[in-house]
Amino acid sequence: MNAEQFAEHYWASLHKYLDDPNEVQRSTAYELGRHALADGLGVLDIAAAHYGALQRVLSARARRAIPAAVIKAANEFFAECLSPFEISYRGAREGARAWQHLNEALENEAKRIAHALHDEAGQLLASVHFAVADMAGELPPQSRARLQEVKSLLNRIETELRDLSHELHPTVLDRLGLLPALQFLAESVTKRAGIPITLKGGEPGRLPPVVEITLYRIVQEALNNVLKHAQASSASIELKVGPQRVSCTIRDNGVGFAAERIQHTDGLGLAGIRERLNALGGSLHFVSRPKRGTALRAEVPKGR
Repeated sequence: MNAEQFAEHYWASLHKYLDDPNEVQRSTAYELGRHALADGLGVLDIAAAHYGALQRVLSARARRAIPAAVIKAANEFFAECLSPFEISYRGAREGARAWQHLNEALENEAKRIAHALHDEAGQLLASVHFAVADMAGELPPQSRARLQEVKSLLNRIETELRDLSHELHPTVLDRLGLLPALQFLAESVTKRAGIPITLKGGEPGRLPPVVEITLYRIVQEALNNVLKHAQASSASIELKVGPQRVSCTIRDNGVGFAAERIQHTDGLGLAGIRERLNALGGSLHFVSRPKRGTALRAEVPKGR
């Protein structure tokens, strides 16, 4: 049902209700609203249909004033038609709050595991290093080369644990804020993948923790997409902080995607990014063209 068809159904149902304003006729307003919501119509479509219906009521009365009782009944019908939208909005709002609480719980658990890897595993590795150093003095020279190989493996394990700890929860984000954390992330990706990642943007100062971790995770996911899908030779991150909102844009010079592929691609993690942003009242803008690269901009309210 499109907007024009809905407007005709609305007028017919409202006309019946105004002739006989009973509960049975009033319930048709709720059903109309439910079908409109299911068909993708919006509140503005309902308002336009209501306005058009009132114009027809006025014309039927030869442009004479509509009695207050009729206006009241029409408003009741209109409000009933909007009820499914109000219920849907309330459910979406509660869902966003639940998603935000879940994200916070997951981030807290990731922080706990990251600290355990960094502190406890780090202490164990330090003890192993001391033990290996003690053994080196007791071994003959020909065996010390093998021991050096063990020390090299321990150093690799230590580096990988430190990187894993940072990916789980970046301590630099807690200590220094979003911009230094993004700089550290860009340098890590450049070092790991050999793709230069540039960062530009002024120092935003400290933002609410939920805003900082949300934008950090989005940049992290976007850079993972660059490495996995874009076949890019470079990428950039741009952080902008306005009076009310913060935006972060990630661009690459890769192969890009056709518009229809963007809409039907789940592997890019866009659904998860949108959910994170929706929970904060934010928005996602995604532009990509074949052989023209990709740009993803995430924007959230600054004070949330």
